[in-house]
Amino acid sequence: QVQLAESGGGLVQAGGSLRLSCAASGRTASSCAVGWFRQGPGKEREFVAAISWSGGSTYYADSVEGRFTLSRDSAKNTVALQMNSLKPEDTAVYYCAAAQGYSSARYYALSARYDYWGQGTQVTVSS
Repeated sequence: QVQLAESGGGLVQAGGSLRLSCAASGRTASSCAVGWFRQGPGKEREFVAAISWSGGSTYYADSVEGRFTLSRDSAKNTVALQMNSLKPEDTAVYYCAAAQGYSSARYYALSARYDYWGQGTQVTVSS
């Protein structure tokens, strides 16, 4: 079993930055790929970014490529999502998810491939 806890959400103006963190705990947390998804008001949950279990590969949705960056601290079992140049359309609840496995990050663009989910953290970008 893996437990996930997100932190770092908040309110920011357009063009600003936020850093989300996902802390994973549990016996198998270190062998999990980690992804971020988001769900905006009235929208379906969508993929944002994923990082492989080793941190060696990352994959981003087109909508955030070049603005968001994932990093992983394996010693602390944390994954950070640095979000720059934020836009009002980035407003959403952001969810951290973990998947047991050793595939490259691109494989984890589908929510069905995840085994564990966090509770979510709100990100609001004002115009």
